[in-house]
Amino acid sequence: MQIAKNSVVTLHYKMYDSEGKLLDETSEPISYLHGGYDNILPLVEEALHGKKIGDSIEVTMEPEDAFGDYESELVRVETKDVFPQDVEVGMVFEADDPETGDLLFFRVTEVEGDKVVVDGNHPFAGMAIRFVAKVEEVRAANDEEIMHGHVHGEHGHQH
Repeated sequence: MQIAKNSVVTLHYKMYDSEGKLLDETSEPISYLHGGYDNILPLVEEALHGKKIGDSIEVTMEPEDAFGDYESELVRVETKDVFPQDVEVGMVFEADDPETGDLLFFRVTEVEGDKVVVDGNHPFAGMAIRFVAKVEEVRAANDEEIMHGHVHGEHGHQH
């Protein structure tokens, strides 16, 4: 079966920066619903279209096609008293964007004295990314998955 709209695709991947440093990889395969549901990076989805089990892809993307440009205004220094007492580097907090009302995620990047530095950028923002993947499984999505716009079950989303 070839990957087409409304296919559930299961794959293993590795992501590298422009220097060839490994940034992320799957230990367990991931599954996503193929066909423009925004469940995977668009250029990766485009490269996977028409592939089948056992096929591999390699896609190199500039920041705007991957995790976006780095936005310095998303780095903020806050007072420590607005965080839990055990705040530490690596923790992630949600906040509403005052301009758009969108939910933003901020990662703690530094804790020093009574100040906490948080960053709302994706950890890979501003990087060119090389995405390498191998297709492990392809199946037709069921009606519920199509209606919800994502995969259910193993390696997918649970309600």
